[in-house]
Amino acid sequence: MSAPPALQIREANAHLAAVHRRAAELEARLDAAERTVRAQAERLARHDQQLRAALDELGRAKDREIAALQEQLLTSEAAVHSLQAAVRQRDDLIGQLQPRAELLRDICCHQPPLARLLATLAEAERLGPLPASNPGGPGPLLANSTGEESDMDHLQPAIFGTTV
Repeated sequence: MSAPPALQIREANAHLAAVHRRAAELEARLDAAERTVRAQAERLARHDQQLRAALDELGRAKDREIAALQEQLLTSEAAVHSLQAAVRQRDDLIGQLQPRAELLRDICCHQPPLARLLATLAEAERLGPLPASNPGGPGPLLANSTGEESDMDHLQPAIFGTTV
């Protein structure tokens, strides 16, 4: 076999050099892309850690808020039970006082007629007994409007006396 001509060797060498430059260029781009990917992966990992930390803090804050709300609920339920017991006590007291209130209402309804009766009795007592027309004899006879005075002989004169 014969040796290739120098021009072919130069062209082959130039082609090999171009292939090596292209390979070196592609390797450099690959290294740059790998560095970029590693940097992005690191940033994503840091961001992921930050998100996890934020989520953990949110979870702890949620748990604290739930605990506070549960405590508030227990306190509110205790207050409700206390108020319900107070209402039951007051209802019992109202039940005990209701008959007395009705009695007082009845007394108040009867007060004006009783006051008039007492005032009338006091006036009658102030007037005193009737004067006797016959000393030692019976006083004036009281008769009804029917004119039957003969049956009235047994009546004594009316004398008002009260202890008001």
